[in-house]
Amino acid sequence: MNKKDIVRIILGGKTISAKPSASAFASSNIALCKYWGKRDEELNLPVTASLSVSLGHLGTRTKISISNMADRITLDDCELADEDPFARRLISFLDLFRSPREKYNIETKNNFPTAAGLASSASGFAALVIALDDLYAWHLTKKELSLLARLGSGSASRSIFNGFVEWQRGSRDDGMDSFAQVLAEQWPELRLGVVTVADEQKAVGSRAGMRRTTETSELYRSWPLQVEKDLRNIKEAIQNRDFELLGKTAESNALAMHATMLAAWPPLLYWKPETVLVFQKVWKMREAGVPVYFTIDAGPNVKILFLENQLNVVSKNFGSMEIVTPFS
Repeated sequence: MNKKDIVRIILGGKTISAKPSASAFASSNIALCKYWGKRDEELNLPVTASLSVSLGHLGTRTKISISNMADRITLDDCELADEDPFARRLISFLDLFRSPREKYNIETKNNFPTAAGLASSASGFAALVIALDDLYAWHLTKKELSLLARLGSGSASRSIFNGFVEWQRGSRDDGMDSFAQVLAEQWPELRLGVVTVADEQKAVGSRAGMRRTTETSELYRSWPLQVEKDLRNIKEAIQNRDFELLGKTAESNALAMHATMLAAWPPLLYWKPETVLVFQKVWKMREAGVPVYFTIDAGPNVKILFLENQLNVVSKNFGSMEIVTPFS
């Protein structure tokens, strides 16, 4: 089973008649219980389930239009050369859907740093799939869109939705049971602060980092057990509005993921010195009685978790952070 087979299953029998152009926006997301490691590289099937919350207004807008010329990819207002890694990845994904003679003009723009550990590929591929659904009038369900987005980037399966989202691990070899679902619960008082300490592209991408970790890290053996426990605790915290349980579980889960990377060979460290300073500031605030926690993906930038009633004190300590209201 390969990606083409999955696309054929989902789109089988649907007419392929495109309108001139379409556009879509998808929010990025931050996993509170992380996705790290694949059981199938081709289909982007995860070793474990994961659970995220969307980043509201932070995300990707993508416009796609039919072209009579060669493919043209523009990222953040810069046209990419054909040999650019992002352009190659995008074109390979588009090849799953189009006829041999069809060409595209793709304009995609992130309103946050690209490839810096803020899940730009998640929102990017989600926005692209939603735009393709509009372009070709497939009228796919959210589940089907999630399955297709996963073929481009695993975390993109979650960016089809807003709010709290769980990506099911699934057990089937074809991955048709590995898709995201939105949780019914909402938490209007929950806030996230995005602290950007570096906006350059990371040296080791998430895909390569996952592969290195799963292949060489002895600590990774315990990762699925950690996720099983943390996923259960985070769901309980959301249901009961237990912020302390949510925060400490999300922070512990993020640090455990990075521990598996540090135990890989060669060791993998995405943090900058400024990243650690943010950690230490959060810990100092908690010692002073402020209920604040952090989480971090595979990159140097930190997301602060807090409730609305702590906005003033958190803003005072992290003046440059961008505030996200996931349930506005």
